[in-house]
Amino acid sequence: MVAFPLASDAAHQGLAFRSGIGSRHVPYGPLPRQQLDIYRPKSGEVKATILYLYGGGWVSGARWYYRLFGHAMAARGYAVVVPDYHLYPKATFPTFVEDAALAFKWLHDHAGELGGNSARLFVMGHSAGAHISALLALDPKYLQAHDLHPSNIKGVVGLAGPYTLNPLKWRGVKDIFAASANDPASARPIKLARNGAPPMLLLHGERDRIVKSEATINFANALTAAGSKADAKIYKSIGHFEIFAAFLWGWRWRAPVLKDTEAFIEARLGGA
Repeated sequence: MVAFPLASDAAHQGLAFRSGIGSRHVPYGPLPRQQLDIYRPKSGEVKATILYLYGGGWVSGARWYYRLFGHAMAARGYAVVVPDYHLYPKATFPTFVEDAALAFKWLHDHAGELGGNSARLFVMGHSAGAHISALLALDPKYLQAHDLHPSNIKGVVGLAGPYTLNPLKWRGVKDIFAASANDPASARPIKLARNGAPPMLLLHGERDRIVKSEATINFANALTAAGSKADAKIYKSIGHFEIFAAFLWGWRWRAPVLKDTEAFIEARLGGA
């Protein structure tokens, strides 16, 4: 099964999706950065629908960089939606989390048109995207703004996320998170760990020098202690960027990231 993204056209703007074909430049909101690309299986059942939030330190990134990932997951039976979101300096926290919530609302409303099911929605993110994914799952206010709830997320897959970071104490991102000064915990997933959060699979490379693997271990422990389900897996031979590359053909031998992700999704769907 292979997905083929096409350029934007009137049909795409009208959200008329054709079977087995991806779509690009689909608006999920009114602003230029609020667009997404879609990758779908060419044929067969859509196992689950995934909102993928890329990394880039909240300052960089673009959805078209992730075409190979979209192809790879579509070929394995998943519908994948990759949105852009607002970045610093044009936007600060919590704008990018609000964008993620709006993109998830779009996914929830259109899952059936993509061949999926609104009861089978997953959120996945790498680095800054994993941080945003965790906040979306833990702080109900973002989805409640769209009459949804974190329980609408079937599961979260986080790759190398800075879940324990106190951004107000890190010079490189302090300005991005200045709005959290009166409530520092609002920007820190580990401080929002609670009972009843969506189950999470948290993956990290032991050789990561950008975000240390202890962030994933400590976050998983905090979630478990609070009564939620979280599983941390640390891969010895990979670093910050390889953990994402391991989803792609030619890199999968480095770590079973794809295998573990699929097992998590299948277990969550089996529990439905």
